[in-house]
Formats: sequence, C-alpha cells, structure tokens
Amino acid sequence: MKVRCLIVDDEPLAVQLIQKHIERIESLEVSETCNNALKAFEILNTQEIDLMFLDIKMPNITGLDFLKTIKNPPKTIFTTAYRDYAIESYDLEVVDYLLKPITFERFFKSVDRFLREGRKGVSEIEVKPEEKAFKFFKSGNKHHKVFLDDILYVESLKDYVRIHLVNDRRIVVKYKIGDLEEDLKVHDFLRIHRSYIINKKRISAFTLNEIEIDSIEVPIGASYKEEVVSFLNTVKEL
Repeated sequence: MKVRCLIVDDEPLAVQLIQKHIERIESLEVSETCNNALKAFEILNTQEIDLMFLDIKMPNITGLDFLKTIKNPPKTIFTTAYRDYAIESYDLEVVDYLLKPITFERFFKSVDRFLREGRKGVSEIEVKPEEKAFKFFKSGNKHHKVFLDDILYVESLKDYVRIHLVNDRRIVVKYKIGDLEEDLKVHDFLRIHRSYIINKKRISAFTLNEIEIDSIEVPIGASYKEEVVSFLNTVKEL
C-alpha cells in the first residue's frame, strides 16, 4: 500500500513542485492538497493520511500552531522559506524541515528518513526516471522545441529574452522575463537578477555576488540576493 500524502501550502507553485517530487517516488501518492490549516483539519478528520507536507507561514493559523492542535497527527515534514522555526519544529517531533526552494535530492532524503522510521515498513524507494520537460519557443517563423535541462540561463532584452543553451546555442524570442520566470519556477530555475534567470542544475560554482554557469559568470542582483543566498545555503547543506 502506498504512503498517502497531504500537501498543505498556500503557494500554488510550491504545491506543484511537491506533487512533482512525489510522482517520482513509487511508494508515495498524493491523497489531497489544500491551501490552509482549516481545510487540512477537515481532511485529517475524514481521510487516512500517512505523511503531511506542511507549510509554516499560512493565513489564519501557522503550520506550527496547527500541528500543536492536532491529536495523533500524521508524520509531518515542514516545507517553508523561513529558517527561524527550525528549533521549535523539532520539539513537535517532525520528520524533517525543508527549506524552499526544495530540490528533489533534499526531498528524497526526507522521504527516505520517513520510510526508515518504519511507518509503512518500506525498505527501498523506487524512483521513476524523470521525463524530460520541454517547451516550444517561437523565434522568427519557427517554433523551436527546447528541452528545459538544456537551458543554461536566460537573459532579458527588454520585451525579448535570449535563451542560452548547451553547445553554445542561443535563441532570441519575444517574451518578457517576468512571464518566463513564472513559467520556469517549477522546473528548477531561479531569477537571480532583474535581467537573468538561471538553471539551478547548471550551477558549477558561486560566490555571494555571482553564479557561474558553464564558465559564464552571471551577477546576483541586490534585490534578489536574500532569496538567492537562501537557496545557495540549502545547496551547501546537501
């Protein structure tokens, strides 16, 4: 029997990312998703949930306060963009504390920890190979099929963007970088500057001021620095 999972998060993109990670692990399945603690409480009272992925900062009641109110809660993994609650969360005996953005590798470690605790008696995790995501971009009269893993970084050119690809390829398309950022967020991409989006998987080195992608140094913008540094800290922890 599969591990029945509940995702509680008020950020749709965060929910999508966790769903995507769960789909890659054969022993897990998503039973329900919701965006607030009150709805989660209803679900827990009507369904059997084995593992809950719970955001902390949510409207009305925080994930921490919600978990404190539940009698016999399911095993829980906190998913949050904030480090400040880590110590308090462990007083609640949660399985793990994941910092957003959550990579599959870090997610996998948490699930492995949960399974090793013997909740479902599963000793091995079977991971599905991830299907290569792609998107068609129109450049000139042609629509180009681009595998997202092949994108190194994206550069803004006002109302256009230049997509830098592996093997020194480039495509210029009419696309505002903010719109493309929204499309790529759930695919391991990160806006690090008002003019640049990078592929997290393609990072080869970094400092607090720039990220190196395939020997190209891409600057980190001041207004994006806090989020970028938070992500880089999670990378260093792996």
